[in-house]
Amino acid sequence: MSIIINLDIMLEKRGMKSNELADIVGITTANLSILKTGKARAIRFSTLEAICEALDCQPGDILEFVKD
Repeated sequence: MSIIINLDIMLEKRGMKSNELADIVGITTANLSILKTGKARAIRFSTLEAICEALDCQPGDILEFVKD
């Protein structure tokens, strides 16, 4: 079982670049990259909330559960 991060899809839908989102959310572009590539082991709810607010989306638009 795995969690897929669809952050690239939402960024493209909103016409936003990763560095713009990182600035708005208040995280480094390196940490955003770790999240986008699915290498993150955890995400703070406050970070997820800020991403959802910046992209005008729901957590389910970013996170997807896929059975292996």
